[in-house]
Amino acid sequence: MWSLSRIRRILPPLVFGVSFLLLWEGVVKGFDLKPYFLAAPSKIFEQFFKNFARIWEASSVSGTNALIGLIAGTVFGVVMSFALSRYRFLGELVTPLAIALNAIPSFVLVAVLNNMYSITSEIPRRIMVSLVVYFIVLVNVAKGLTQVQSTHVELMKSYAASDFAILRKVRVPNAVPYLFTALKIAAPVSVITSFVSEYFGGSQNGLGSRITSNIANSKNAAAWAYVLGACLLGLTFYAVSIVLESAASRGGAASKTNNNK
Repeated sequence: MWSLSRIRRILPPLVFGVSFLLLWEGVVKGFDLKPYFLAAPSKIFEQFFKNFARIWEASSVSGTNALIGLIAGTVFGVVMSFALSRYRFLGELVTPLAIALNAIPSFVLVAVLNNMYSITSEIPRRIMVSLVVYFIVLVNVAKGLTQVQSTHVELMKSYAASDFAILRKVRVPNAVPYLFTALKIAAPVSVITSFVSEYFGGSQNGLGSRITSNIANSKNAAAWAYVLGACLLGLTFYAVSIVLESAASRGGAASKTNNNK
């Protein structure tokens, strides 16, 4: 059963989305806009269901690259954030390098990586996703590990707690919400990075290459159908990150309840 509060959260964006699509449809038909200028939502949905098998195939390729890059970037970012929070000199050394790397345009790095691997390899795109996700996770988790309340640390030290005990009891629990915040940002960004990386070479089998090829052939409605597939893929990644956060929150609450008994 859906609660009233949940309906109130879902209803406004749903109404806004439907209203936006109706307005879009009305503008296209009312001003008689040509398909090459702007496709109507009805035509986009028609192409989406007509080419669903191809869109699913392309989404599987881009989604797999995004998922692998998301997992690798998250693991690497978490591990590095622990190292940076433990060794200050390492943080002063690595953080500027990470910022500089993140400032390099994606197409430059993808072009370099494509030259390092075969033209059919998906590794360059996965590395690109990993680098973007790594920076997001690194910044957020490192902040959660270091920005703890001094009273909590002082209390642990008054009980002669070791650095490892302080890390496990204070720093890690404080960093968990920061990690899930990073995941909610990185999940859709990983999808965007995955199909944008396809614009700059490699196998033409993902969402990005299908979008550009359809636009080049003046099939704007079909191109927008693939854009819709990319949007749904990004929303799926974002929804999974929210589900994981909710599951972790319930698990933490249950653990605290059992400890209090």
